[in-house]
Amino acid sequence: MSLFDSHFTATLTEREVAGTRRSLRPVVRQDGMIVRNGQRMLDVSSNDYLGLADHPLLRERAADWALRFGTGARASRLVSGTLDLHRQVETKMAAFKGCEDAILFASGWQANASVMPALCALSIARTGAPMLVFSDRLNHASLHHGCAAAGVRQIRFRHNDLSHLETLLTRDAEKPGLRMIVTESVFSMDGDRADIPALRALADRAEAFLYVDEAHATGVLGPKGRGLSCGMADLTMGTCSKALGGMGAYVAGSKPLCDYLVNHASGFIYSTALPPAVLGAIDAALDVVPDLDAERALLLGQAERLRTMLHGAGLSTADSTTQIVPVLIGESERAMTVAAGLEEAGFLTVAIRPPTVPAGTARLRLALHAGLSDTEIDRLGQAVIALTRDVA
Repeated sequence: MSLFDSHFTATLTEREVAGTRRSLRPVVRQDGMIVRNGQRMLDVSSNDYLGLADHPLLRERAADWALRFGTGARASRLVSGTLDLHRQVETKMAAFKGCEDAILFASGWQANASVMPALCALSIARTGAPMLVFSDRLNHASLHHGCAAAGVRQIRFRHNDLSHLETLLTRDAEKPGLRMIVTESVFSMDGDRADIPALRALADRAEAFLYVDEAHATGVLGPKGRGLSCGMADLTMGTCSKALGGMGAYVAGSKPLCDYLVNHASGFIYSTALPPAVLGAIDAALDVVPDLDAERALLLGQAERLRTMLHGAGLSTADSTTQIVPVLIGESERAMTVAAGLEEAGFLTVAIRPPTVPAGTARLRLALHAGLSDTEIDRLGQAVIALTRDVA
């Protein structure tokens, strides 16, 4: 028994009472369905937006590279872990994103949490003053964590409020230090988009570096699925674990940027390199994704179909315009009850509760994928509408 077990238990009990305790619930994937405790359900909760996690080419190349090159890279990239395969995939990723170079990380969280401190350190080193980080309030937790790790107090602007951002940039125009604007292109809990061209214009006027997290746009949005920031961001971070169907993350930008991160991003320097099987899946995804325009159009059309149904019933989907469709419920317990009802109706979704989202805004986060039919979307919408009416 641990010395702290009583404290752990008391804290978990508090979360239980507040309706915010989380638990792990294993599932089995079977014939395109999710099975849990014998219940077969459609998956409307994962981030496999294009269904590539089951794509035969990704499976084959992942298996082939594991058989040919082994199950692990055996070391960090700066020791003996850099394989020709890493540079092959990074070069392909840079071309996909229209950038000079790219480097791979183990996850999106790792990338953001270690790249942000590396960039913030640049301001101290070059100007003697802290980095001025202008950050959207709804940015992912990993970006906030990166700033906290750097000891930088963020200057947060109201979500997607570029007038507020401009006011803050003007207010702090005379402060010393380098400037950086940080945003997601698609916000993971609301499904709405940032105005990247307008952010680029603001960044240019303020001489600020533009950092864009494209985790939920990569593969789904932009020409050939290249995301919303191509040619406009100074740094693009994206994941390979969502629409690309695999694991890992990338940072794409200029060659000096990537070289700097190789030398200063702790998550890159001190982590064992991605293994061959993971690299194989990424490599295959980059071959497949540009040709999936029909799947992207279908996915976004299905999301719009669902939003129209929900709006007709008086439900709010925030400002969603993407494959992520939040259904705002309010209180945590009610959101959990609706989610449980959806499971009984054959749909696996998750109630997103504080502290992931602000208090009083618990929601269902419906994450759609291109394999859903019109009939399935209609059934899902009807189930959500019925359950939200029944659960007071």
